[in-house]
Parts: sequence; structure tokens; C-alpha cells
Amino acid sequence: MKKKYKTKFPVARIKKIMQLDEDVGKVAQATPILISKALELFMQSLIDQACTEARDRNAKRLTVAHLKKTIETTEQFDFLKDIVADVPDPTDNMAVDDDKGRSKKAK
Repeated sequence: MKKKYKTKFPVARIKKIMQLDEDVGKVAQATPILISKALELFMQSLIDQACTEARDRNAKRLTVAHLKKTIETTEQFDFLKDIVADVPDPTDNMAVDDDKGRSKKAK
């Protein structure tokens, strides 16, 4: 009987991405499952810390600025600093939930 692992990220796609590298030969069946679970835990950690940043600023929405601030201030995410370098710097008004320019649904 085959065990079914519940993962949030598609194991088949992860395996395909791994095999795009010419240096990667055969991939054991459990490897993409473990990578999927590791990715899930990593994303959960990043989002949890970004949500804490947003709450600290009394923001109603999690924004890219909150993610950038989290990456810049958390040593665990140092390797992502180059990726977020082009994102505009967070401002002090990140906490303002600006709905200007958005139309509300008609009742």
C-alpha cells in the first residue's frame, strides 16, 4: 500500500525543478516530499514573522514592505536580502490601511 503524504506544495513540480539541474541524477522518491515539507515550514516561518511585523505596526494587511522588513531584520533570512533589495524601503506609514482609489462593492 502506498502512503499518501499531505504536502502543500506539488511534489511532482518540485521533482521536475530538481531534475532541471544537469548535475542531479536520479531523485529518491522521498526527496521531493521532504523538500516540499521543508518549503512549507520555511514559508510558515517567514509569514509568521512578517505578520508579527505587520501587527507591531497596527497594519490590517500584510504587505511586501512587511516582508522586506522581516527579511532585513531577521538573521535567518539574510540570504534573501539581495532579492528584496529592489523593493522600495518600508515607510513609517506602513501601518495606514489606505483604501483610496478602491471602489466598494454595490449593495
